[in-house]
Amino acid sequence: MNMQNDSGKTISLWMTTAQVPDQPVLTENIQADVCIVGAGMAGMSTAYMLSRAGKSVVVLDDGAIGGGQTARTTAHLSNVLSYRYYELEEMHGETGAKLIAQSHKTAIETIEAIAKTEQIDCDFKRLSGYLFPPDLKSTDEIKRELAAAHRAGLTEVELANRSPLKDFDTGLCLRFPQQGQFDPLKYLRGLAEAIQRQGGKIYTNTHVEKIAPGTPPRVETSNGHLVTANAVVVATNSPISNLATMHLKQAPYMTFAIGAKIPHDSIPQALYWDTLDPYHYVRSQNIDNQYDVLIVGGEDHKTGQANDADARYARLETWTRERFPMAEEILYRWSGQVMNADDGIAYIGKDTENVYIITGDTGLGMTHGTIAGMILTDTILGRKNPWAQLYDPSRIKVSANAASEFISENLNVALQYLDWLTPGEVDSVEKIAPGTGAIVRRGLTKVAAYRDENNTLHQHSAVCTHLKCIVAWNSSEKTWDCPCHGSRFDTQGKVLNGPAINPLEPADK
Repeated sequence: MNMQNDSGKTISLWMTTAQVPDQPVLTENIQADVCIVGAGMAGMSTAYMLSRAGKSVVVLDDGAIGGGQTARTTAHLSNVLSYRYYELEEMHGETGAKLIAQSHKTAIETIEAIAKTEQIDCDFKRLSGYLFPPDLKSTDEIKRELAAAHRAGLTEVELANRSPLKDFDTGLCLRFPQQGQFDPLKYLRGLAEAIQRQGGKIYTNTHVEKIAPGTPPRVETSNGHLVTANAVVVATNSPISNLATMHLKQAPYMTFAIGAKIPHDSIPQALYWDTLDPYHYVRSQNIDNQYDVLIVGGEDHKTGQANDADARYARLETWTRERFPMAEEILYRWSGQVMNADDGIAYIGKDTENVYIITGDTGLGMTHGTIAGMILTDTILGRKNPWAQLYDPSRIKVSANAASEFISENLNVALQYLDWLTPGEVDSVEKIAPGTGAIVRRGLTKVAAYRDENNTLHQHSAVCTHLKCIVAWNSSEKTWDCPCHGSRFDTQGKVLNGPAINPLEPADK
């Protein structure tokens, strides 16, 4: 993914604080008990837990360890989800809401325990989280959520007259104790070392081209090598092993974050969220005991359905400066892709014969990824897991809220196919300036045309190789993004994010 500096461009905080060493490319056919596709938080957590249980594991990733969406998280470790507990209760029942709260609480404890056991210096810290309304008068939802959180077993959650922020009066809010934060890439670096000590193998810059279910399932790479295993876990944010079914149950969203320099300890360390839709999420990260970075995220939009990142970053900065006057220069800004499940929690479990998936993190990829490791380790070892049924990818939506979300998101996807009928954004590639891209109509099809800084034109089919939607230009990241299911491609047509596996086709000249 394109990582750049602060001069109006994007870079993730974590990519500057911790680099995970590159691993070799797979150059031979191999066998293992479990092959895991994807070396982000979900894949590496699963690989670690399986290797600790005595299974031989192979991890494959077409980039670096943690180089996908894990590098773009804001790394909140929380049992406060994107949906309120009263909404989760409506969608999953009171028992389901309790299991959701329990699983995320256990995930935080598990990350803490692993960091301690493996002596991973990943800046893990326990702290409180504060959920507050968008204005001082909107307190009804806070009170309703307090009762639902208590019913979910989070009896330690309490009302507070305001958060501990001195310069920003949040008004009445909820305090969720025993939340957490950490540096995700430092944590993954420690997991990688532990996996390899336990005999696991990790291969990066190795693109998976095909996943074949069966007994045994097989994973084929683009350089012609084969991994044969007893089980395959697909942990690629959006599953590349599933053509359509799972993509009807979730929707891709881009979310944005900025990192502002603030004096060390100028705000109380905690997690903060408001209840807007889309909501803001806030935390701070100490940098070498010299200063802190205030991380503020929000301004979400459907992937491929807006190209106004500068305006969204500007709104985040305005929101931040109005509430945090100690904020100095903006050091970082970045975006990430979130797969939002229709019923608010991830999909973790069996997809096809001996193939398992992890997707639908819905903004909590760090805890959902850890939950996935626990569920799939138990499943592959033949043990019962108390959360397996709750997170089962084949679950049926029974609530009005989840059904409404399902209908709304899939209607939105259907409308994107109308892009086949619209004119191009420019009528000639000569009108595309250096460093920019645009969609050009060419007869019955469309072309994704990008002109680089050297004035060389790169042209590819604008048809996404997943399910044939027309991609859209993302000027902030310099990517081609699919507005249907979230596949993303670089300016050379290479896949950056699934569910697409194959690159954009070269355009006919």
